[in-house]
Amino acid sequence: MRILDVIDHRPWPLPRGRAIMVQTWYDLLFAHWPVPADLLRDKIPASVELDTFGGTAWLGVIAFQLSDVRLNGIRAVPWVSNFPEVNVRTYVTHEGKSGVYFLSLDADNPLGIAIAKPWFRLNYYQAQIEMKTQGSGIDFRSRRIARGARPAQFEALYRPCGPTFRARLGSLEAWLTERYCYYTEPRNDHDGRLYRCEIHHLPWRLQMAQATVYNNTMALSHGINLPATEPLLHYAHKMQAFIWPLRRC
Repeated sequence: MRILDVIDHRPWPLPRGRAIMVQTWYDLLFAHWPVPADLLRDKIPASVELDTFGGTAWLGVIAFQLSDVRLNGIRAVPWVSNFPEVNVRTYVTHEGKSGVYFLSLDADNPLGIAIAKPWFRLNYYQAQIEMKTQGSGIDFRSRRIARGARPAQFEALYRPCGPTFRARLGSLEAWLTERYCYYTEPRNDHDGRLYRCEIHHLPWRLQMAQATVYNNTMALSHGINLPATEPLLHYAHKMQAFIWPLRRC
Protein backbone atom coordinates (compact mmCIF):
# COMPACT_ATOMS: atom_id res chain seq x y z
CA MET A 1 0.00 0.00 0.00
CA ARG A 2 3.03 2.29 0.18
CA ILE A 3 2.53 3.14 -3.52
CA LEU A 4 -0.75 4.87 -2.65
CA ASP A 5 1.14 7.19 -0.30
CA VAL A 6 3.28 8.58 -3.15
CA ILE A 7 1.06 11.18 -4.80
CA ASP A 8 3.16 14.32 -5.34
CA HIS A 9 3.66 13.47 -9.01
CA ARG A 10 -0.06 13.13 -9.74
CA PRO A 11 -1.78 15.88 -11.77
CA TRP A 12 -4.91 15.56 -9.57
CA PRO A 13 -5.70 13.89 -6.22
CA LEU A 14 -6.33 10.18 -5.80
CA PRO A 15 -9.92 9.21 -6.59
CA ARG A 16 -12.39 8.56 -3.81
CA GLY A 17 -13.03 5.03 -2.66
CA ARG A 18 -10.94 1.90 -2.94
CA ALA A 19 -9.09 0.62 -5.99
CA ILE A 20 -10.70 -2.58 -7.21
CA MET A 21 -7.77 -4.08 -9.11
CA VAL A 22 -3.99 -4.32 -8.97
CA GLN A 23 -1.80 -5.12 -11.97
CA THR A 24 1.95 -5.39 -12.50
CA TRP A 25 3.38 -4.61 -15.92
CA TYR A 26 6.76 -5.93 -17.12
CA ASP A 27 9.15 -5.29 -20.01
CA LEU A 28 7.16 -2.51 -21.63
CA LEU A 29 7.97 -1.12 -25.04
CA PHE A 30 6.49 2.32 -25.73
CA ALA A 31 6.61 2.97 -29.48
CA HIS A 32 5.15 6.35 -30.49
CA TRP A 33 4.64 8.08 -33.81
CA PRO A 34 3.55 11.68 -34.50
CA VAL A 35 0.29 11.54 -36.43
CA PRO A 36 -1.77 14.32 -38.04
CA ALA A 37 -4.64 15.17 -35.72
CA ASP A 38 -7.15 14.84 -38.57
CA LEU A 39 -6.39 11.10 -38.80
CA LEU A 40 -7.36 10.55 -35.18
CA ARG A 41 -10.37 12.78 -34.57
CA ASP A 42 -12.88 10.32 -35.98
CA LYS A 43 -11.30 7.49 -33.96
CA ILE A 44 -12.13 9.02 -30.57
CA PRO A 45 -15.47 9.84 -28.92
CA ALA A 46 -17.00 13.20 -29.77
CA SER A 47 -17.25 13.93 -26.04
CA VAL A 48 -13.46 14.14 -25.56
CA GLU A 49 -10.85 16.42 -27.07
CA LEU A 50 -7.77 15.10 -28.79
CA ASP A 51 -4.75 15.91 -26.65
CA THR A 52 -1.70 17.20 -28.50
CA PHE A 53 1.87 18.10 -27.59
CA GLY A 54 2.98 21.30 -29.28
CA GLY A 55 0.09 20.90 -31.70
CA THR A 56 1.05 17.34 -32.68
CA ALA A 57 -1.03 14.25 -31.93
CA TRP A 58 0.65 10.96 -31.12
CA LEU A 59 -0.26 7.30 -31.60
CA GLY A 60 1.32 4.64 -29.40
CA VAL A 61 1.79 0.90 -29.73
CA ILE A 62 2.60 -0.52 -26.30
CA ALA A 63 3.77 -4.13 -25.86
CA PHE A 64 4.24 -5.71 -22.43
CA GLN A 65 3.55 -8.57 -20.02
CA LEU A 66 0.81 -8.36 -17.39
CA SER A 67 1.44 -10.24 -14.17
CA ASP A 68 -0.29 -10.63 -10.81
CA VAL A 69 -3.56 -9.25 -12.19
CA ARG A 70 -5.97 -9.52 -9.28
CA LEU A 71 -8.76 -7.92 -7.34
CA ASN A 72 -7.41 -5.61 -4.66
CA GLY A 73 -6.87 -7.62 -1.48
CA ILE A 74 -7.36 -11.01 -3.15
CA ARG A 75 -4.70 -13.41 -4.39
CA ALA A 76 -4.18 -13.74 -8.12
CA VAL A 77 -5.79 -16.61 -9.99
CA PRO A 78 -3.00 -18.25 -12.04
CA TRP A 79 -4.85 -18.85 -15.32
CA VAL A 80 -6.12 -15.27 -15.66
CA SER A 81 -3.40 -13.25 -13.93
CA ASN A 82 -0.49 -13.48 -16.37
CA PHE A 83 -0.58 -12.76 -20.07
CA PRO A 84 1.09 -10.59 -22.75
CA GLU A 85 -0.69 -7.70 -24.40
CA VAL A 86 -0.19 -5.10 -27.11
CA ASN A 87 -2.41 -2.05 -27.30
CA VAL A 88 -2.92 0.87 -29.64
CA ARG A 89 -3.62 4.19 -27.96
CA THR A 90 -3.78 7.92 -28.36
CA TYR A 91 -4.26 10.77 -25.91
CA VAL A 92 -7.35 12.76 -25.05
CA THR A 93 -8.60 15.19 -22.44
CA HIS A 94 -11.96 15.81 -20.79
CA GLU A 95 -12.98 18.15 -17.98
CA GLY A 96 -9.36 19.13 -17.38
CA LYS A 97 -8.11 15.54 -17.00
CA SER A 98 -5.76 14.26 -19.69
CA GLY A 99 -5.84 10.53 -20.24
CA VAL A 100 -5.46 7.62 -22.60
CA TYR A 101 -7.92 6.45 -25.22
CA PHE A 102 -7.40 2.84 -26.36
CA LEU A 103 -8.25 2.10 -29.95
CA SER A 104 -7.63 -1.60 -29.35
CA LEU A 105 -6.06 -4.06 -26.95
CA ASP A 106 -4.83 -7.47 -28.12
CA ALA A 107 -4.26 -10.08 -25.41
CA ASP A 108 -3.47 -13.77 -25.23
CA ASN A 109 -5.98 -14.75 -22.55
CA PRO A 110 -9.59 -15.61 -23.51
CA LEU A 111 -10.83 -15.76 -19.91
CA GLY A 112 -9.10 -12.50 -19.00
CA ILE A 113 -10.68 -10.80 -22.01
CA ALA A 114 -14.12 -12.14 -21.08
CA ILE A 115 -13.74 -10.56 -17.64
CA ALA A 116 -12.12 -7.28 -18.73
CA LYS A 117 -14.58 -6.40 -21.50
CA PRO A 118 -17.67 -5.95 -19.32
CA TRP A 119 -15.75 -4.59 -16.30
CA PHE A 120 -13.62 -2.02 -18.09
CA ARG A 121 -15.52 -1.66 -21.37
CA LEU A 122 -12.45 -1.80 -23.55
CA ASN A 123 -12.01 -2.91 -27.15
CA TYR A 124 -10.19 -6.20 -26.48
CA TYR A 125 -9.29 -8.78 -29.13
CA GLN A 126 -8.05 -12.32 -28.75
CA ALA A 127 -4.54 -12.79 -30.11
CA GLN A 128 -1.79 -15.36 -30.20
CA ILE A 129 1.20 -13.75 -28.51
CA GLU A 130 4.66 -15.10 -27.81
CA MET A 131 6.91 -13.00 -25.58
CA LYS A 132 10.31 -14.29 -24.55
CA THR A 133 13.73 -13.07 -23.52
CA GLN A 134 16.33 -13.20 -26.26
CA GLY A 135 19.78 -12.18 -25.13
CA SER A 136 19.47 -8.72 -23.60
CA GLY A 137 16.19 -8.05 -25.38
CA ILE A 138 12.56 -9.11 -25.65
CA ASP A 139 11.20 -10.99 -28.64
CA PHE A 140 7.51 -10.08 -28.96
CA ARG A 141 5.23 -11.58 -31.61
CA SER A 142 1.48 -10.99 -31.72
CA ARG A 143 -1.17 -12.01 -34.25
CA ARG A 144 -4.86 -11.17 -33.82
CA ILE A 145 -7.11 -14.22 -34.15
CA ALA A 146 -10.46 -12.83 -33.03
CA ARG A 147 -13.21 -13.98 -35.37
CA GLY A 148 -14.44 -11.25 -37.71
CA ALA A 149 -11.82 -8.72 -36.60
CA ARG A 150 -9.47 -6.86 -38.89
CA PRO A 151 -6.04 -8.54 -39.07
CA ALA A 152 -3.36 -6.99 -36.85
CA GLN A 153 0.17 -8.09 -36.13
CA PHE A 154 3.08 -6.76 -34.13
CA GLU A 155 6.46 -8.46 -34.24
CA ALA A 156 9.51 -6.80 -32.76
CA LEU A 157 12.77 -7.45 -30.98
CA TYR A 158 13.44 -4.67 -28.47
CA ARG A 159 15.77 -3.89 -25.62
CA PRO A 160 16.59 -1.01 -23.29
CA CYS A 161 19.63 1.15 -23.87
CA GLY A 162 21.04 3.91 -21.75
CA PRO A 163 20.48 4.82 -18.11
CA THR A 164 17.17 4.80 -16.27
CA PHE A 165 15.58 8.24 -15.90
CA ARG A 166 12.42 9.91 -14.69
CA ALA A 167 10.81 12.04 -17.38
CA ARG A 168 11.12 15.76 -16.74
CA LEU A 169 7.84 17.54 -16.01
CA GLY A 170 6.65 19.20 -19.20
CA SER A 171 8.72 16.96 -21.48
CA LEU A 172 7.32 14.86 -24.30
CA GLU A 173 8.34 11.68 -22.46
CA ALA A 174 6.28 12.69 -19.43
CA TRP A 175 3.34 13.74 -21.60
CA LEU A 176 3.30 10.34 -23.32
CA THR A 177 3.63 8.15 -20.24
CA GLU A 178 2.46 9.94 -17.08
CA ARG A 179 -1.25 9.33 -17.61
CA TYR A 180 -3.54 8.54 -14.70
CA CYS A 181 -6.84 7.66 -16.34
CA TYR A 182 -8.32 6.32 -19.52
CA TYR A 183 -11.60 7.11 -21.26
CA THR A 184 -14.02 4.80 -22.98
CA GLU A 185 -17.35 5.21 -24.72
CA PRO A 186 -18.68 1.67 -25.20
CA ARG A 187 -20.31 0.98 -28.55
CA ASN A 188 -23.04 -1.09 -26.90
CA ASP A 189 -23.92 1.66 -24.40
CA HIS A 190 -27.11 3.02 -25.92
CA ASP A 191 -27.04 6.29 -24.01
CA GLY A 192 -23.62 7.14 -25.51
CA ARG A 193 -22.13 8.09 -22.16
CA LEU A 194 -18.43 8.59 -21.62
CA TYR A 195 -16.65 6.72 -18.81
CA ARG A 196 -13.40 7.48 -17.00
CA CYS A 197 -11.23 4.89 -15.26
CA GLU A 198 -8.79 6.30 -12.70
CA ILE A 199 -5.33 4.71 -12.31
CA HIS A 200 -2.45 5.26 -9.92
CA HIS A 201 1.18 4.21 -10.06
CA LEU A 202 4.59 5.58 -9.19
CA PRO A 203 6.39 7.86 -11.67
CA TRP A 204 7.72 5.93 -14.63
CA ARG A 205 11.38 4.91 -14.59
CA LEU A 206 12.16 4.91 -18.29
CA GLN A 207 15.07 4.00 -20.50
CA MET A 208 15.58 4.77 -24.14
CA ALA A 209 15.04 1.68 -26.27
CA GLN A 210 16.18 0.10 -29.49
CA ALA A 211 13.83 -2.03 -31.56
CA THR A 212 13.77 -3.97 -34.78
CA VAL A 213 10.14 -4.04 -35.87
CA TYR A 214 9.57 -6.88 -38.30
CA ASN A 215 5.84 -6.45 -38.76
CA ASN A 216 3.42 -3.81 -37.48
CA THR A 217 -0.14 -3.54 -38.77
CA MET A 218 -1.70 -2.50 -35.46
CA ALA A 219 -2.50 1.06 -36.56
CA LEU A 220 -3.42 -0.07 -40.07
CA SER A 221 -6.18 -2.22 -38.57
CA HIS A 222 -7.79 1.12 -37.60
CA GLY A 223 -7.27 2.65 -41.04
CA ILE A 224 -4.25 4.67 -39.92
CA ASN A 225 -1.05 4.72 -41.95
CA LEU A 226 1.91 5.46 -39.70
CA PRO A 227 4.57 7.87 -40.95
CA ALA A 228 7.73 6.44 -42.44
CA THR A 229 9.84 8.07 -39.71
CA GLU A 230 11.35 5.97 -36.94
CA PRO A 231 9.19 5.82 -33.80
CA LEU A 232 10.16 7.33 -30.48
CA LEU A 233 11.05 4.32 -28.31
CA HIS A 234 11.11 3.90 -24.55
CA TYR A 235 11.41 0.89 -22.27
CA ALA A 236 10.27 0.32 -18.69
CA HIS A 237 11.12 -2.80 -16.74
CA LYS A 238 8.30 -2.89 -14.19
CA MET A 239 5.31 -0.94 -12.87
CA GLN A 240 2.57 -1.81 -10.40
CA ALA A 241 -0.74 -0.02 -10.93
CA PHE A 242 -3.93 0.39 -8.92
CA ILE A 243 -7.18 0.68 -10.88
CA TRP A 244 -10.51 2.11 -9.74
CA PRO A 245 -14.00 1.26 -11.02
CA LEU A 246 -15.31 2.94 -14.14
CA ARG A 247 -17.34 6.07 -13.46
CA ARG A 248 -19.55 7.99 -15.86
CA CYS A 249 -18.25 11.43 -16.68
